[in-house]
Amino acid sequence: MLRLMGAIAVHAGRPLARLVLHPITLYFLIANGRARRASRAYLARALRRPAGWRDSYRHIHSFAATVLDRVYFLQGRLAQFEIDSHNVPAVEAVLAEGQGVMLLGAHVGSFEALRAGAQSVGTRAAMLMYEDNARLITATLRAIAPDVQLHTIALGRPGAMLALRRWLDDGGMAGLLADRTLPGHSGRSRTLMLPFLGQPAPFSDGPLRLAALLRQRVFFMAGLYHGGARYSLRFEPLADFRATTGPALEAEVQAALQRYVALLESICRDAPYNWFNFYDFWASDAATASTTTD
Repeated sequence: MLRLMGAIAVHAGRPLARLVLHPITLYFLIANGRARRASRAYLARALRRPAGWRDSYRHIHSFAATVLDRVYFLQGRLAQFEIDSHNVPAVEAVLAEGQGVMLLGAHVGSFEALRAGAQSVGTRAAMLMYEDNARLITATLRAIAPDVQLHTIALGRPGAMLALRRWLDDGGMAGLLADRTLPGHSGRSRTLMLPFLGQPAPFSDGPLRLAALLRQRVFFMAGLYHGGARYSLRFEPLADFRATTGPALEAEVQAALQRYVALLESICRDAPYNWFNFYDFWASDAATASTTTD
């Protein structure tokens, strides 16, 4: 679907390509009952009222719109967008010192908007992904923007930590989406059930432990879509692990995770149609509810 939308976007232009989003949205709204039910359940929490078909349609359409706009962001066609920013100087101040920054985001809005914003001010931004995801995403995005420099670091691969450390030491930004609990790091992370939109949900502290291991400063990031051609970039400080050690480090990791969840909840309240986890995020079994991932 991304390849098809990429071809339409390139050859038809954004105004015509956006018209195609409506039949695509309607198809997924009707055909994908699991995603539709998950959308309505989430929106009911975020909106604090029952969510109907119109709400789910807007939710799925927002997702499709950000997927379409990936093409233009990857190609550097920023002039057709209105992009506001919040707290960018705080991140730029760190980068001006010649140090890197780790960014923790979520499946919210558009990471490509964040990447494009970073590149527009001359900063390199890489995405941290698990190996299978990195291979799939890179191949797909290269199909629609073959000449674009895509920086991804595949976690779990030998040498990944060294590559990440070098990237940060060279003053780059590295982003990781931290609202999914993934297997494979049981010795290094814990999954905690934290209050989120009215009910405990599983969040892993693995991304923050990674930042602590590398002694990095961490910011929350979000590239929010506001309809039409309007986006906003938001950054908030989460933690500074450069000098924290011992028992204080454990406390700071937990405090930073709680701040992350609170910021994500605030985003979901303020821009509810931007969170794109189309599954039952609150569902948990005995393994998930435990404090340690298997």
